[in-house]
Amino acid sequence: MKKHVLYYGDNLDVLHQHIADESVDLVYLDPPFKSEQDYNVLFAEHGVRAAAQIKAFEDTWQWDETAARLCEELIERGGRVADAMRAFRTLLGESDMMAYLAMMAPRLVELRRVLTPTGSIYLHCDPTASHYLKLLMDAVFGPQHFRNEIIWKRTSAHSSAKRFGPVHDTILFYAKSGTYTWNPAYQPIPQETIDQWYNNVEPGSERRFNRADLTAAGIRSGPSGAPWRGIDPSAKGRHWAIPGFLSDIVAGKTTQEALEALDAAGRVFWPKREGGMPMLKRYLDESPGTPAQDMITDVNPLNNVAAERLGYPTQKPEALLERIIKASSNEGDTVLDPFCGCGTTVAAAHRLGRRWIGIDITHLAISLIKTRLRDAYGASVEQTYKVIGEPADVAGAEQLASEDPYQFQWWALGLVRARPAEQKKGADKGVDGRLYFHDEGTGGKTKQVIFSVKAGIATVAHVRDLRGVVEREKAQIGVLISLQEPTRPMRGEAASAGFYSSPWGTKHPRLQLVTVAELLSGKNIDYPPTRANVTFKKAPRVEEATEKLPLPFDGDD
Repeated sequence: MKKHVLYYGDNLDVLHQHIADESVDLVYLDPPFKSEQDYNVLFAEHGVRAAAQIKAFEDTWQWDETAARLCEELIERGGRVADAMRAFRTLLGESDMMAYLAMMAPRLVELRRVLTPTGSIYLHCDPTASHYLKLLMDAVFGPQHFRNEIIWKRTSAHSSAKRFGPVHDTILFYAKSGTYTWNPAYQPIPQETIDQWYNNVEPGSERRFNRADLTAAGIRSGPSGAPWRGIDPSAKGRHWAIPGFLSDIVAGKTTQEALEALDAAGRVFWPKREGGMPMLKRYLDESPGTPAQDMITDVNPLNNVAAERLGYPTQKPEALLERIIKASSNEGDTVLDPFCGCGTTVAAAHRLGRRWIGIDITHLAISLIKTRLRDAYGASVEQTYKVIGEPADVAGAEQLASEDPYQFQWWALGLVRARPAEQKKGADKGVDGRLYFHDEGTGGKTKQVIFSVKAGIATVAHVRDLRGVVEREKAQIGVLISLQEPTRPMRGEAASAGFYSSPWGTKHPRLQLVTVAELLSGKNIDYPPTRANVTFKKAPRVEEATEKLPLPFDGDD
């Protein structure tokens, strides 16, 4: 069995280059919505909101040369997708919404290619674009393979001027073919149903039960229509009908033998009135719940104090993904999320024993997912997956730095489990990243390490600047990460800053110079023990992982 895989890069390129035909059993995607707003990650620890904001992605799509080229390429291929794009172009013109659909269309085509014949796809969107996306999904997968438009109530109330409050998201569920994986899904029984229907209590055990029919409509001539203990179901136009979930009691028995076995097991309720029909005791603790509906109101959104909330702006609750994954895949199946963000799909799939593939275009997301898995499962989880697209050596780091200095910066900060301070160019005020730690015990002051990352040539002036930033920010430690080896003057300037002394009596250089090569070889930042790191909101610990896939990697993906 192959490892899980986390890809950094454009999901369209990754799908083209790395994901084989018919190799994925379930796709869930939660792409940026066309909602004309910027989402920002706002981290908060111990009730204090960080001043820095990380712009995770810009949720805006503009019609430009790239969008026009994608649209033309799709139209030139012909077929139903081309027809849909041509119609959209006529209706929407050269609009931002058209650009959004031009971005989504080739990705949906690729996702159909990688799905197995028994696979399914769930597209999470909002009402702004859901009607367009449904038409596009019809074109890609065929309207006959549409299964559900699922409504998820994502918030309890929303004030909106001159319209009803928008409180839901839409999830479009399509199958690859008419034969697809489906496991019955259930949701908890509402308390009002329990109070109304499970209003009988078994004497001595306190088990709640309701009284269910042991008969069904219609007269039968065989054993199911024959009398039992003087009770003739045919006289009432019915016949005996024993629910299938009781097979462990009634298997291999005739109808009358099965009824006797049920009575002997205490599962038959006898009415007090003469001539009343016996009924089945259906216990509450045996019920899997009520069949899940296409309107999800029992999975709450993540509030500000939710244990699993990580501070990512569009994070979805694991319970939502758990319902989808259980319904449309089996243990050992492969689950793909091409916009994996902070990794909720990855986390849910891992816990449920599925192989997972995650793709994201930012090193910020990749770093968050790695941290989330480590917090949940411990360091050993790193042996269960591999990351493709991240620099593996100095040459790869240099290439990333030359192609995209900001992605290089986020990647480098991920090596030390720090978080970026700000993505807007020129707005960082000398702070590229921060790491927060505690070294005064529970309830003590939150302290910080300031990071400066240099993709180009670093000089002694950069060390002096960092020293000034550390003093201005009242930080305990400053770290300069560079590609090149520090010069002697740089090391001298760093040494002159002295040491930070922790309450535990340990000393740590106040200014530290570290190279990418050293970080890749395993060197760590020198600060109080890493268990004190509170930079990222920690994911809840999974004490007993249901991971059932072998750890060794046995080949390429």
